[in-house]
Amino acid sequence: MLSLMDNPTHLHTTRVAIIGGGPAGLMAAQALAEAGVAADVYDAMPSVGRKFLLAGRGGMNITHAEDYPTFVRRYGKRSAALRPMLDAFTPQQVRDWIHGLGIATFVGTSGRVFPTDMKAAPLLRAWLHRLKEQGVRFHQRHRWIGWSGDGALRLASPDGEVLVRADAVVLALGGGSWARLGSDGAWVPLLQQAGVDTAPLAPSNCGFDVGWSEHFSARHAGEPLTTVAIGYDGADGVTVWKKGQFVVTATGIEGSLVYALSAPLRDRIASDGSATIYLDLLPDLPAERVLDDVSKPRGSRSMSSHLQSRLGIKGVKAGLLRERASKEECADPEQLARVLKRLPVVLRAPRPIDEAISSAGGVRFEALEGTMVKALPGVFVAGEMMDWEAPTGGYLLTACFATGIQAANDVVAWLGRGAG
Repeated sequence: MLSLMDNPTHLHTTRVAIIGGGPAGLMAAQALAEAGVAADVYDAMPSVGRKFLLAGRGGMNITHAEDYPTFVRRYGKRSAALRPMLDAFTPQQVRDWIHGLGIATFVGTSGRVFPTDMKAAPLLRAWLHRLKEQGVRFHQRHRWIGWSGDGALRLASPDGEVLVRADAVVLALGGGSWARLGSDGAWVPLLQQAGVDTAPLAPSNCGFDVGWSEHFSARHAGEPLTTVAIGYDGADGVTVWKKGQFVVTATGIEGSLVYALSAPLRDRIASDGSATIYLDLLPDLPAERVLDDVSKPRGSRSMSSHLQSRLGIKGVKAGLLRERASKEECADPEQLARVLKRLPVVLRAPRPIDEAISSAGGVRFEALEGTMVKALPGVFVAGEMMDWEAPTGGYLLTACFATGIQAANDVVAWLGRGAG
């Protein structure tokens, strides 16, 4: 528990208090300001948008340009619940909004949408400038710690505890990943104590532990596999394959291909204790071609030299074969061809949530009326606090924006009804 200074309690009043200065909270503030509703944003960190900035270090992927029905399906079991919000702020509208801030965008070869300069900082600066011009007020180093006995928000600040009285509250505190940037999930017990139904927070877009041998880990940790496919057995028993790239780590695997499959693999581990994936080390070659090549006479060459010469199996791919295939499999051409196309690797656990790009779980949609918490009239939620998840590729940010706008619209409607 955060210890508070002994200074006298300070009191703030505002029409709407937004707790959390990430994408969802900032978008809620914008929508409220455009509706003429005064809003104050409170954030625990010294500056807002910290996770937004860090996520943009490798290139600010803001949304995705694929066809809209496919885009919506990326949200899995929560697609139907999110669809109305996404309809109101589509990927194209995300781009239009960015262009309105004076930032140009382009579509990459993968369909991902980026600012032209690939950077998050200019976009955030322009956005904050716009918000301040619209009258949004910001309060940094204000950490929400619950409610007072009479329903005021309690926040810990450098000057002591602050009580905030508001006509409505938007909670946009993020999920449980990247705690050092503010998304620490500390809000979960506060809402549970208030009778709000939440799903446990879990890592999403995460890596997994395998349990490599010391020899393999020391030799290959950090090496990428740039042409590979991962398969896993779906609920119907049919193996689902996806091609891409990932990286071997000291303890397991991570990277874009792994993140794209992390939700079903995480859930399989939760239910069964482990999850088996299959690696196709030669995804561009048909099985018949692989069998033909490994069956050719190799003369005095070793099998490793033969595989490198015929199929380009070397480095980390050769290491994986030695790590996970038996001597008997490698000695028999048919078995060897089979494991080159379907090498089993057992995943033992997802990496800790604080290492994940995002998190699953949060306030269940069944606990909400729109975005308002049924158990807490006048309290609304947005962003990763809600129980949805999505792969990387601009889907996370787009849904955060869309849920922030929806929360603001629900606030305006609620206030217009006379707060109940």
